[in-house]
Amino acid sequence: MMRKRVCVYIDGANFYYGLKTIDKRYSDIFFDFEKYIKKITNNNDLINIYYYNAPLKENLNKLVYWNQVRFFTRLKKISKCNVVLCKRQRRIDKEKKEYFVIKGDDIHLALDMLRDACKDKYDKAVLISGDGDFTSLVKYVKEEGKEVEVQSFKDLTATSLINEADRYFWIDKKTVNRFFFRSKKH
Repeated sequence: MMRKRVCVYIDGANFYYGLKTIDKRYSDIFFDFEKYIKKITNNNDLINIYYYNAPLKENLNKLVYWNQVRFFTRLKKISKCNVVLCKRQRRIDKEKKEYFVIKGDDIHLALDMLRDACKDKYDKAVLISGDGDFTSLVKYVKEEGKEVEVQSFKDLTATSLINEADRYFWIDKKTVNRFFFRSKKH
């Protein structure tokens, strides 16, 4: 089998919430993305990893904030990993409760994946997200002659996305448990 050039695009918020669908106690800060990406890219040539998310506010919860800072720092140390941090925007719901949404992550991911396809940087894209908003992106990338694999959590995946992908794999409890760090030193 011929080796392929592979780029991996990770929707960080989707991954975080996907873990929560498996177990509320699970957190991405204890997940070994480096080991996981090595496994899913197999013997292919890893070109780039892109991880998209938004930083938390320190004043809301110092412990969670600093855990996330350490997590982003660990990701940045992974060879070929680009951490793309977007903005969090404050919103108020009907009950006047404050919440935050991430702005810009999906468009950055889409532009990077499409640009890399058009510039022939990869043969295969691995999209780690179940967000149906990426269905058109997958279609366009395939029109550029690229293969697209989706890795996602079953409860957070749009049917349209997996129908458009060349291949898809569910990230389930057995999978994530294989890739959690066993000590909290990370």
